[in-house]
Amino acid sequence: MMRQEARSPSVRTADARWTSLVRTALRAAAACALAVPLLAVSPATIAHAQKQGGVLRVTHRDNPPSASIHEEATISTDMPFMAVFNNLVVFDPDSKQNRLDRIVPELATSWKWSDDGRNLTFQLRDDVKWHDGKPFTSADVKCTWDMVSGKVDGKMRKNPRKSWFINLREITTNGDREVTFHLKDPEPSFLAMLAGGFSPVYPCHVPAAQMRTHPIGTGPFKFKEFRQNESIKLVRNPDYWKPGKPYLDGIEYTIITSRATMVLALEAGKFDLSFTGELTPELVKDVEAQVPQMQCVVQPSNTQGNLLVNREKAPFDDARIRKAMALAIDRKAFSDILSHGVDQIGGAMLPPPEGRWGWSPEFRETVPGYAADVEHSRAEGRKLMQEAGYGPDKPLQIKVSTRNIALYRDAAVILIDHLKNVYIQGELEPLDSSVWYARLARKDYTVGMNVQGTGIDDPDVMFFENYTCGSERNYTGYCNPELEKQFHRQSMMTDFDARRKLVWDIDKALQEDGARPVIYHEKGGTCWWPQVKGLKLAVNSIYNHWRFDDVWQDR
Repeated sequence: MMRQEARSPSVRTADARWTSLVRTALRAAAACALAVPLLAVSPATIAHAQKQGGVLRVTHRDNPPSASIHEEATISTDMPFMAVFNNLVVFDPDSKQNRLDRIVPELATSWKWSDDGRNLTFQLRDDVKWHDGKPFTSADVKCTWDMVSGKVDGKMRKNPRKSWFINLREITTNGDREVTFHLKDPEPSFLAMLAGGFSPVYPCHVPAAQMRTHPIGTGPFKFKEFRQNESIKLVRNPDYWKPGKPYLDGIEYTIITSRATMVLALEAGKFDLSFTGELTPELVKDVEAQVPQMQCVVQPSNTQGNLLVNREKAPFDDARIRKAMALAIDRKAFSDILSHGVDQIGGAMLPPPEGRWGWSPEFRETVPGYAADVEHSRAEGRKLMQEAGYGPDKPLQIKVSTRNIALYRDAAVILIDHLKNVYIQGELEPLDSSVWYARLARKDYTVGMNVQGTGIDDPDVMFFENYTCGSERNYTGYCNPELEKQFHRQSMMTDFDARRKLVWDIDKALQEDGARPVIYHEKGGTCWWPQVKGLKLAVNSIYNHWRFDDVWQDR
């Protein structure tokens, strides 16, 4: 049940208006469907063997900043371009939960840790070629991680995952088919970092500039074209190293920035698959009502809504103001408004059962700012703001920057409404995706509403990427050297229960410190027509399993 007291009249009106518009549009879908034949599939026509051919038509929510997965930090690049590449290893697509003990080979045939846990050696496939015909070798692996770890200048404009590999000492090769990662300290989760969608192997011989516009990979699909604000097209790789795969002739992404328009087109059969996690739970219900045969899931995306406050810019260098902003947040209200209570509440790590490292509900109750008595927290926030020189007659005027897509804008509107409770008046500043990420990277903002995921449900990735001193993705400028020592301590631990206990304590300290207040963990919906077969989605990441080499169409 939605708590009406948590929503101002302006937010309720805007939310109702948005819902009304979407529902009006959905009613119009019936008329649209008369002009576009629906692609219904009866149980009697379902085949039991994979079929070759067909183009998978997928919606896309916005314009990707570039095609280079290693240079970008968004699912808008990862999902459409992941099928161009391969990793050394990947999370087992047959397992719904991505985890360290469920990793399978891809470009590697096997791997082995040294006895001291500091050296990880891979044996590589000998039958793989890049899309331009050149052979894949160990040199490509070394080049990729020399570049990503910052050991050589790879001419990358951005390097959002450099912090993942701060424990990497060097990479060595032994011939063309063996490569070893040498670590400074033991780090069991290093293998998981190599398995995520953000860790493809790049070709040594292709410049970074070309990878942004015309990427070359070893994957099941070749890049064909990328039309800014229009579409992305991939075609089947006839020389793919997996015999008989991929089944599809190609994949086409069409960029549609209006969520209502996207839903209409999906329902009318113009598309086979929606962009992952883009549909709210309410929209999923509407889609299922309009097209009962549609296949849909609503599950955690392992992305979180978080408050960004640039502590390097006045007046936000005042800890009292940052704390007051965090105390103004009603997390349950966010979940109620955005997802009718489906979104989860937690700290930095994804809550259970889908997440392996998130707080238990009982532990969460011990964390300041997560208690049910929101008004008590807001009263404390108002006291802090008054100490800092603000009040009802002198509010703090701010701009709340965010990415110009519905998922971000809707949350930013709620945030602005909540901040009014602590004498802060916010103005929404929506930004194009490429501008948004560029400004965050150079800390050219004051307050932001962010929705972000790391792609992997593991503390090493979360802590090192978002909270280490100087990390490119540490958008708030947070730096706590003593806590960072604990990041490294948990990283070396092999006992799951002991490590999780320490992770909970670290996460609690981050939230108490206002490092990057986590507001909610999003659950998003994905829908596809029943003729799409072999699609496998993870319950704890939207950033993996987009190779599409097992997907086929039963038309």
